[in-house]
Amino acid sequence: MTTPTSEILIIGGGVAGLTLALTAAETHRVALIRPAQDDKGASRWAQGGIAAVLSPDDHVDAHVNDTLIAGDGLCDEQAVRFTVEHGPKAIAWLIDSGVPFTPDHSAEARYPFHLTREGGHNARRIIHADDATGRAVVDTLLQRVTAHPNIQQYHHLSVVGLIQDDQGICLGAYALDEQHQWHTLTAQHTVLATGGASGLYQHTTTPAPSSGEGMIMAAELGATLMNLEFQQFHPTCLYDPDGPAFLISEAVRGEGGHLLNAAGKRFMPALDARAELAPRDVVARAIDAEIQTQALPHVWLDIRHLGVEAIQHHFPTIQAHCASRGIDITQQPIPVVPAAHYSCGGVATDLTGATGVPGLFAIGETACTGLHGANRMASNSLLECLVFARSCAHAIQATASVTRQYDVNLPSLPGADAFIDTQIAALRKQLRATMSQHVAIVRSTAGLASASKALTEIAAALGELSNGQMTVEAQRLRQLINLARLTVTAAQQRHESRGLHYTMDWPGHAEHSQPSRLTLKDLPKGQTPVGRNV
Repeated sequence: MTTPTSEILIIGGGVAGLTLALTAAETHRVALIRPAQDDKGASRWAQGGIAAVLSPDDHVDAHVNDTLIAGDGLCDEQAVRFTVEHGPKAIAWLIDSGVPFTPDHSAEARYPFHLTREGGHNARRIIHADDATGRAVVDTLLQRVTAHPNIQQYHHLSVVGLIQDDQGICLGAYALDEQHQWHTLTAQHTVLATGGASGLYQHTTTPAPSSGEGMIMAAELGATLMNLEFQQFHPTCLYDPDGPAFLISEAVRGEGGHLLNAAGKRFMPALDARAELAPRDVVARAIDAEIQTQALPHVWLDIRHLGVEAIQHHFPTIQAHCASRGIDITQQPIPVVPAAHYSCGGVATDLTGATGVPGLFAIGETACTGLHGANRMASNSLLECLVFARSCAHAIQATASVTRQYDVNLPSLPGADAFIDTQIAALRKQLRATMSQHVAIVRSTAGLASASKALTEIAAALGELSNGQMTVEAQRLRQLINLARLTVTAAQQRHESRGLHYTMDWPGHAEHSQPSRLTLKDLPKGQTPVGRNV
């Protein structure tokens, strides 16, 4: 069936999607596709906070400089400055919207709300709501979205692909509901806010991570994907193989947490002058090396020296969750391990979120604005969501409405096949294991070649399994294979180590380094892209 045409279709309901919906709904009718259970997105799990120049002791140039340093030479300085300069207004909008940020009642406070410091920042500029900032922001914005008369939410639709006319214009998306019925949602402007690609890996910091679905759907329409090789691994995910993923916030180290090895000794001070406050790529590699060298399953993050009162005040969510897993963080160190956390690459966009496909925008983690470069600095991600969602909304609002003819054919894919989908789940698990083994924190030329070979074999197995009868899950896996292969290709083409891309065969920086840019045409030969046109 076809839903009514909307002026703006937003796919994804995290901080970026909700911010865009509320801003755009002041002037436009908005259709918002988001899961009924919003714990599926990464926004809700963001603990640390949002970086912005808020204190009178801080300044824009300092935040810009810190971001450029963390990005290791690949940031787009214009995008960085744009983001940082628009940060204070974005935070003011959240405060006016009612987000319950943690106040600072201390006598020496220079700003009404408590500002913490995280890795890579040379000032306290992280505004937060205790240690559950993402949840506080999502809950607040969702309440406003639900009450807004210009926003229609669709909770039970799963988008499978985008639609495009013969002139290359994006016309919306097609989706499947829980009864395996097809729906076509048409719109003048389609915005992807679908998150990153951490789900391509085995271990992640969120229980139900995105796997780059929005990225590859945009590529199917001809969009360029940028910097896919820069996948950030958060240094400190709770180590608990039998339990769900849980992030131990960067703020824990920002407030003085120490990383300890098997002997109970700190190892970061000997590796970097910033010790535990070094950028995430440095810390993640250090932890990975410690684990590999000592044959450990994890290292430890110790905050016992902060005292019970400080721990309870700053990290109530982390304390409660660890307690539920049998760990008293006031009395014992926390076992931690790096895990896939954030995609610095994504759909290439300009400062309004516009992609190279007319009618298609991308914001948040699914986009690549140039802000993060080769390594995202802590708490710049939610800032990017806010700033670019608002910029995107304002750009769309300034665009004259266009009347289009929509003649869309529904997909012919069967919704499901129990036998095929069970086999596909096994292939997806194999894909994630391949990416975690060869395309993770430390890479090599031989390892990337092995990954490419394994992905080719997975693609061939999928072809034999489906035998031309593609179910929805089969198409989704083919999309993930395409994205994984593009990621490997981007890594193979980067003959250097920079930021999050570290390879043993090219340990130094290249003299002239540029962002990577790939399209589906750059897939290794023999892989047929999946697309959807009207």
